[in-house]
This record gives sequence, structure tokens and C-alpha cells, in this order.
Amino acid sequence: MKKSKAIVILLVMVIALLGVGYIDIWGVNADGSGSASDIKLGLDLAGGVSITYQVVGDEEPSATDMSDTVAKLQKRVYNYSTEAIVYQEGADRINIEIPGVSDANAILQELGKPGSLYFIAETDADGNANYSMQLNANGYYEYALNKTIEELEADGSIVLVGTDIKDAQAGSQQDQLGNSEFMVHLTMTDEGKEKFAEATRKAYDNDETLGIYYDGSFVSVLSVNAVLTDGTASISPMESYEAAENLASTIRIGGLKLELEELHSKVVGAQLGVEAIDTSLKAGAIGFVIVVIFMIAVYYIAGVASTIGLSLYVALIVLLLNGFDMTLTLSGIAGIILSIGMAVDANVIIFARIREEIAAGMSVKTAMKVGFDKALSAIVDGNITTLIAAGVLLLLAPGSVKGFAQTLALGIVLSMFTALVITKLIMQAFYALGIRDKKWYGVAKEHKTIDFLSKKGIFFGISIAVIAAGFIVMGVNKVTTGDALNFSLEFKGGTATTVTFNSNKTLEEVNSEIVPLVEEIIGSAVQIQTVQDSNEVIFKTSTLDVEQREALNEMFTETFGVKEDKITSETISSTISDEMTRDTIIAVIVAIVCMLIYIRVRFSDIRFGVSSVVALLHDVLVVLAFYAVARVSVGNTFIACMLTIVGYSINATIVIFDRVRENMNTMTKKDTLKDVVNKSITQTLSRSIFTSLTTFIMVAALYILGVTSIRDFALPLMVGIVAGAYSSVCLTGAVWYVLRTKFPPKASN
Repeated sequence: MKKSKAIVILLVMVIALLGVGYIDIWGVNADGSGSASDIKLGLDLAGGVSITYQVVGDEEPSATDMSDTVAKLQKRVYNYSTEAIVYQEGADRINIEIPGVSDANAILQELGKPGSLYFIAETDADGNANYSMQLNANGYYEYALNKTIEELEADGSIVLVGTDIKDAQAGSQQDQLGNSEFMVHLTMTDEGKEKFAEATRKAYDNDETLGIYYDGSFVSVLSVNAVLTDGTASISPMESYEAAENLASTIRIGGLKLELEELHSKVVGAQLGVEAIDTSLKAGAIGFVIVVIFMIAVYYIAGVASTIGLSLYVALIVLLLNGFDMTLTLSGIAGIILSIGMAVDANVIIFARIREEIAAGMSVKTAMKVGFDKALSAIVDGNITTLIAAGVLLLLAPGSVKGFAQTLALGIVLSMFTALVITKLIMQAFYALGIRDKKWYGVAKEHKTIDFLSKKGIFFGISIAVIAAGFIVMGVNKVTTGDALNFSLEFKGGTATTVTFNSNKTLEEVNSEIVPLVEEIIGSAVQIQTVQDSNEVIFKTSTLDVEQREALNEMFTETFGVKEDKITSETISSTISDEMTRDTIIAVIVAIVCMLIYIRVRFSDIRFGVSSVVALLHDVLVVLAFYAVARVSVGNTFIACMLTIVGYSINATIVIFDRVRENMNTMTKKDTLKDVVNKSITQTLSRSIFTSLTTFIMVAALYILGVTSIRDFALPLMVGIVAGAYSSVCLTGAVWYVLRTKFPPKASN
């Protein structure tokens, strides 16, 4: 590379960093559009709209119908945000909280009245028209009913209702000419299948239409082209995919078993406030500076190159969060800060390789080329396995996990780009400018191979003892408290106490003056929400008994002068439903299987994949044991924590296995399999230590400076990082060695 080209590259990098950084801070226009402040924030950081629905009718709905309705509404509100939550309040109310929006009326208008969708025949049994084209108030023709819904029900003109539809999904198909068109695919229930067959038979025989009526108006009037008896149908053509998705979504929400009506809506404030964002950003900045100092101190000029690359990585993360319109929550912030530490991993692998090649006698220029080439497979394999997990989670996991998967996937792609492209170009530019002495890059020292495998029995014993202790503690907890883990209200539900104070209370005032008193009475953490344009504050706690409710009411009346009739309490269900938990577990299992298949293909040995899964399960179970022993609250961040550990564990394991594979290809007759494994672990030891250390630093800063909810995420994650470092060094190679010797590959002819 010529000096002129090197100067251009460095200038481009600096300009790109400054340009993206400028947009991150100030945006692209005077309104700050595109800046970090423009990123959508979740309920915990920015608040949003809270809508409470009540079941229509005098009879109390069954628990099954309520649970089914909550689950279907949850899927419906994912269209607004993957971080939206739905939960039951009392016996016949459902609460929806949607982050990042403030216009409750717009949401209500789009949601309509859940559970009020009808399929209406064009004519009744006597041939009278049930609906027809009429002029509306704006002078446009539209379909309108000629009868009331009660009359249509009485004469049998309502041929299907929303609950007869099992599912409705937007999609595309080819028409008779082979052109692609958008459509809505309908699947009927067993009962709906018979009804739909009869309805389409009547419409087809009489050349009539079939109207879909929802919340006071027709959303579609269908021409029936055949008698449909298999319980499926397609509505086409739709003018766009968005139109198809809107219609499918409307049909899904109209298929709720219960009809709901709005009870009230309000704009709620953030649960944590700006303090959580400020402290998290401060922790991230401090952690990042420490990592930068560490990288430069250890890797010299390569550390400087990685600093520029990592800085651009952070700037691009912020920019693309806006670009992809992602909703950022508390765990999302923690995940991004964590990803900065994990992004160091690729650089550490590359720099360690370069030093090894310099120690082997290569020139700096050749060592850089060979180092990047040899590090490529470990970096690609490690990141692709984690990317596979993120992809599976995006496809199969519930909405809140999809948000985590989006951030994870974005971080993986960017970290690979900055390490393999940006950092490489910067290092080549530095070399071209004359920084060529080996002392600026470092030379790997010859380390005596450590015999890790001779101590595998001890390592296995320690791991089994820790995991067993965790299960024992969980059993004791189950007997003494009823729960193996300290589940928060997100998993168990609890009590929502709404208090109308005599004056407006800011979130900071509530946190400092009131929350400590509430926690003293109930003995556990509390979530709070302020209500815009009112003196209301909502306190969400674990389920309160009569004595606790009375004590809480007494505290509010005596300490803050609140009248008793201004304090109301309702039992609320968990926001993480059994269905969401099940879907998450299924998604994780599928992700592990897919990663196992990828590792099997790439390494041509199923033992590598099995060993990776063993290490993964070890790390997860160790962290689970910590949750049980330390009684750390298991809430929304628990899933994000466990998923992060899964990705982190796989990435660490792949690096060692990549070196084992490489050394096996060059082993001599004097080398034993045990020698190869011990050598591989020793060669990658600095990477295992340095990557774990830099990641630990980032999370530790988060734990020291973060708010309570951040600490509940950071503390077990720190344990997971230590467990991951331990398993990658002490267990993965040993497990593979045992499997390889106990189940040797068949000799080829």
C-alpha cells in the first residue's frame, strides 16, 4: 500500500467516525432526527400508552377465555412494538401497554373493539339484501349494513364469527399468469370449516359476495370464486403487503373469544426514568475507556487500530438502531454495552495470531496477512453460530425476545465488519506510513504447554458440584417459599396499586421518597409508573395479602395525606405468559440444534458440536444456580441474560475448537491427541483471558453504576462470563477428548 493511499484511508476512517458521531449526537436536521435521542425507547425508559379493556357482558369470563384473549392480543400489539406487554387486571380486565407512543386515541381507533368480527352473507333466507353500497357523509360510496347486528344474528345472516377463524396471515402467491400478488391466508377452526363451506356454497351458487364486518364497518367484501371445503381460503389480490397485514391483523384481533370495550386509557411515564439511561451510558463510557486503555497497553499499535474500529462500531450501532427503527429497552442498553466488550474478541484473536507469526520469524507485513487469514475461520464460525441463534429467535421467539435478537444480530454483523475490514485497513495504513518495527506489534512469547487434561477429573467434579448445589438450593427454595427461583411479577403477576396524590409527583420524587417506604412494607422490589397530566402513580408489586394492603394504605394516608378512596388495588397477571416462556424455550432448543448442525458440518466431527452444547448447558446451569443461591430477581432481563450467555459460550468454545482442528492437521507421529488438545488450549489461553476480562470490565462498570434493574442483569451476567471462561479453558477440550477417545472415528479404507 502506498503512503498516499494510507493517508486517504485514515482520513476516510476519521471523517466517517466524526460524521456518524455527529449524526448520533445532533442528528441530520434541526429537529435532531436520526440522533441517539430519536431512538425509540421501551416502557421502562420512556413510557407509552396504557389502555385498559373490560369484558362486555354481565357474566364473569372463565380463566381460560381470559388467558386466550391475552395471548392473542399480545400478538396483535407486536405490530406497534415487540416490547409491548399485555396482562390481565382483576377478573375481567385486560391492560395493554405500548411503548414509544403517546396518542391513545390513534391506538384505540386502529385496535378497534376486540372480539367483534362477523362474516355476513349478502342476502338473508328470503333474498333481502343485508348490506349494500351507500353514500357516506363525505360523498363516497361504501358498503353499509341494512340491518342491525342483532337482526342479522336472528335471521342467520351471520355465517361466521371471529372465533371461527383459527389464523390469518399476510403473504404472497402467484396468480394465473404467474405474477406475484399479495394475499391474506385464512385457516378455519374445525367448527368454522363446516360453516365456511356452507357459506361459500351459498354465495357461489347465487353469485353473491361475503362481507367481513368489524367494529362498525366493512373491512373487506369478498367475491367467492369456489366452494371452499378444506377450511382454508385466500383473500386476493391485496394492493400491498401492508394492506394484507392490516387485514390479517384485524381478522386475528376480531377472533378473540371475548368482546372487549375500552374502560380507560392513559399515557404512563417511564418506569425507571432518565437516571437509568444516564447511568448506563456513563457506565458504558467508563467501561469503553478502560477497554481502550487495556487494548493499547497490551497490543500497542494494533490496539490503536482496534480503538478506531471499535469507536466506529459503537457509532454505527447507534445510527442503525434508528435506521432499523428498533425499540430500545433497559436490557437492550445492557446488551449493546456488553456487545462492545464482545466485539473486542475478534481483535484479540487476530492480534494474538499476528504475534505468533512474528515470533515464528515472519515480517510484520506477512504476519499481518497470515494472522488475519488464520483468524478468519475462528471469527466467522464463532459469529455465524451466534448469528444462527439470533435468526432462529427472530423467527420463532415471542416479541420481547425478538427485540433482543435484533440487537444481537446487528452487533454480530457490525463487529465482524469492523474487525475484518476496518481494523485491517487501519493496520495496513499504519504499516504503509512507516510503523514497521516489530516492537510496535509485539512478539508472542513461547509458553510451556499446560497439561489441562490431566486435571479434567477435578474440573468435571467442580462443575458437577456447583450445578448440583444449585439444584439442591432450588429444591429447598421450592419447599420453603413455593418457588425454586425468586420470580418477579413479570413471571408471577402481583398487585397494582393506583394512588392519586394531592399534588403531582415526578418519577425522581417517587423513587427517592416513596419507593423505599413501599419496599419496606412489602419486602421486595417495586415497579412504578407515573400518569401524564394527573397525580396518579401506579405501584406494581408482588401479590399483597390483606395485612400488607392495609399497611400500604395506612402509609399513603398518614405520610402523604392521600384519601382512602383515592387508593385502589387490582390483582394483575404475569406479563411473561406461559405461552411466551414455552415459545422462548422452543426457540432456544431449535437454535441449539441448528448451531449443532453448523458445527458438525464445519468441523466434520459431531463430537465438537456435542462438546459445545455441554459447555453451553454448563454455563447456563451455573448461572441458574447463582440465581437460586443469591436470590437475584428473575424478571424480564433473565431471558436476555441467559440468551447472552448462550451466544457468549458458543463463541468462546469455537475459538478453541478451531485451534484443535488446525493443530490436528499439522500433528506429527510423536504428537498424541492429548498433546494437541493441551497445546490448543494453551495457545488460545491469552485470548480466553483477555476477551473475558474486557467483557467483564464492561459489565462490571454497568453493575457498579447502574440502577437496581441493571444490576439484576449485570450480576448474573458477570457470573456467566466467569463460567464461560472456565468452561472454554477447562471443560470443552476435555469433553471433546473424552468423547474422541471413548468413541473414536471409524477408520477409513
